[in-house]
Amino acid sequence: MNQHIKIIQGDILDFNGDSIVNPANIALKGGGGLCGQIFEAAGDDELTKACTEINYCEFGDAVVTSGFKLPAKYIIHTATPIYGDHHGAETDILKSCYWESLRRAEELNMKSIAFPLLSAGIHRYPKNEAASVAFEAIKEYFDDNPKSEIEVIFYAYTDSDKVICDTAYSQT
Repeated sequence: MNQHIKIIQGDILDFNGDSIVNPANIALKGGGGLCGQIFEAAGDDELTKACTEINYCEFGDAVVTSGFKLPAKYIIHTATPIYGDHHGAETDILKSCYWESLRRAEELNMKSIAFPLLSAGIHRYPKNEAASVAFEAIKEYFDDNPKSEIEVIFYAYTDSDKVICDTAYSQT
């Protein structure tokens, strides 16, 4: 795969770089899981106001706000699929989440982007499958954008998630 990718075990909220990716809902409202944690850490009032101004994000698309109180400068919000709710289109939507997040980061000349394992929490995507989709999508993005110099840091929250991500990465 691309030399610009690394997987670490840790909390994405600690990422001190250009952007973190928020597994958002289409209404861009703070919710449960990591999305809610991002809203709380960034400053719920300010982030809610910024997201209310944007209003909506289609499944598989991505929008950008300031990082507010986070160490990351920006938050890229991508509306992730809810496993089993998209009539078999979950994989395509999830791939699009990674592609659109990377595209938005490139548009803003970001040098680094931190991803969690999208849709694998409260959106019920099986972790092994979500990890395979993630690394396939990221690899395809770099294959189609060979001049890209953005660094991808993939955050696995637990030790077991790190093993899942390492395995999926090595099989891509």
